[in-house]
Amino acid sequence: MKRSRKLLSMALCAAMALSLLAGCGGGGGGESKGGDSSTGSVYWLNFKPESDDTLQQVAKMYTEETGVPVKVVTAASGTYNQTLNAEMDKTNAPTLFVIGNQEAVKQWKDYAMDLTGTSIAGELTTDEYTLYDDAGRLVSISYCYECYGIIVNPDLLEQAGHSVDEIKNFDTLKAVVEDIHARAGELGFDAFSSSDMDGSSSWRFTGHMANLEYYYEQEGEVWTECPPSITGKYLDNFKNLYDLCINNSLTDPKELSVGGHDPLNEFRTGKAAFYVNGSWAYSGESGVADAVPNATMIPYYCGVAGEEKAGLNVGTENYWAINSKASEADQQATMDFMMWCVTDPEASRLLVDTFGVMPYKQAAQSTNAFLAAAEKYSAEGCYSMNAATNFQPNVDDYRAAMVSALNQYNADQSDANWEQFRIAFVDGWAVQYQNANG
Repeated sequence: MKRSRKLLSMALCAAMALSLLAGCGGGGGGESKGGDSSTGSVYWLNFKPESDDTLQQVAKMYTEETGVPVKVVTAASGTYNQTLNAEMDKTNAPTLFVIGNQEAVKQWKDYAMDLTGTSIAGELTTDEYTLYDDAGRLVSISYCYECYGIIVNPDLLEQAGHSVDEIKNFDTLKAVVEDIHARAGELGFDAFSSSDMDGSSSWRFTGHMANLEYYYEQEGEVWTECPPSITGKYLDNFKNLYDLCINNSLTDPKELSVGGHDPLNEFRTGKAAFYVNGSWAYSGESGVADAVPNATMIPYYCGVAGEEKAGLNVGTENYWAINSKASEADQQATMDFMMWCVTDPEASRLLVDTFGVMPYKQAAQSTNAFLAAAEKYSAEGCYSMNAATNFQPNVDDYRAAMVSALNQYNADQSDANWEQFRIAFVDGWAVQYQNANG
């Protein structure tokens, strides 16, 4: 009897040992090497402030369903790089973060797990939005892509005696915009919503609208890495559209520096017919869809030859990366969470509704009208404008200098002040490239 008890005890110990080994998995931090996500946790440093409410809801859902802790911290608008640098220095650093463009790969590649061959990479519907380092490692994959341009309220245009169909280039856009602005008192609405230069809004111009200059400067040879300098050849085209926005708006240009306006709400409440923004503004609690259900988007018409065949800006700065410095358990937990986000019907529906679209096989289908507009332009043979703005070097410092110069120009639209903006835009690129690359 004692011998039988001893053998039973030894068998139980062996089974426990095998169980523990199975739970620990192998070393090296890759998904293919196993790991028990129940022993890990997820920390997502979120790049998109407008999606915070949804991400907090999704994180809570996952924790309730699996027991795995998921923390979402959202960086304030325009502070993501600063926040990421600070958080990565902490003991409990983000396990899921954003490497937003090829330039950022240079800085963060050593913190990014190779996603080649992982289940999340296998769910992608396209390899158009993937980032590789110089060793060929897949370090970052898009969790959504976006389009941006000029959002239009067709009903207001109709009230003013115009239609979206008559806008085919900059000259036709200018005619409609200036007519509406001239009759704003009579119509009860203006052409453009406010073009504030505070941190919550300036990126619409120093980031996204600036893309039209970068796109055309590529001259058909799409950048694959950040050029050390730019010429600003199409900066006058940027000026065409920018001047049209600020001078045919609800807000005097001299008041744009202080911010405090709400351009999205101005558009939602029918105070403006045009609004410069992107597909992320379509849905959500304060999105365009519920207030202006037939809103659509038109390109950044700016006076470039042949722009009648222009489409929308399409691209992304939203790329997932898994922290290679995190524990294997946290890496596995993060991978499992990502997979759930793109395959679970309820979770992916919530995420698609805030992001617009997710390029994954089992994710919910997009209902975003602005992305549908991008697809329509493409189907009609129009060219899409790639997000060359993603190559902006030392992006925060580069854009801050442009904001400062634009504030000066907005207060006094002189040639001398525009030259200061040209210096910030063109010369500032070369300076920040050197700062970023030594």
